Amino acid sequence: MSRFSLLAFALLALTVPFASAQEPASPAKTVIFAGGCFWCMQPPFDHAKGVVKTVVGYTGGKETDANYSAVSGHKTQHREAIQVTYDPAQISYDQLLDIFWRNINPTQGNGQFADLGLSYQAAIYYGNDEEKKAAEASKETLGKSGKFQKPIATEILAAMSFYPAEDYHQKYYLKNTAAYEAYHVGSGRVGFLQKIWGKEAKP
Repeated sequence: MSRFSLLAFALLALTVPFASAQEPASPAKTVIFAGGCFWCMQPPFDHAKGVVKTVVGYTGGKETDANYSAVSGHKTQHREAIQVTYDPAQISYDQLLDIFWRNINPTQGNGQFADLGLSYQAAIYYGNDEEKKAAEASKETLGKSGKFQKPIATEILAAMSFYPAEDYHQKYYLKNTAAYEAYHVGSGRVGFLQKIWGKEAKP
């Protein structure tokens, strides 16, 4: 091909729209849930299409020195929690609530499964009135579903500062698979979820 042909081809290319260009992705949103041991809450959200990122950490307390030793020792008012960043064009807030409910015991108010104390109590932290209404509606629907014999005890609270946990807690289920599985089953979480949800249980 001559230089003139190449030049003509280049000029033509400039006039043709770039075929692979895509519309900008929807602005990501972030929500926070507390569901007991944060190790166990990360996999179901990580596996959900539309979830961009998850970070486990601490929220709900006023102290600014949240760390695993202090929180697990009930020396602060924080709870173990997970911060979920998601693309609302791919997954809705209601779908995230569904994942949350299907991975906890919503009737347990003193913790979650074998883990007791405030730091393990379940809660939905809403960031605005829309999320609050959606969370309250989903809680009411769950209570009327007939799945549980006891009232839904999970709290719905205004979002507070979130502090990421230490690096070794992030993606613990991938870093220490055997230890994670032993805890996941041994805590009673797996058995409870299978009993309540059966084949509907989230992976």
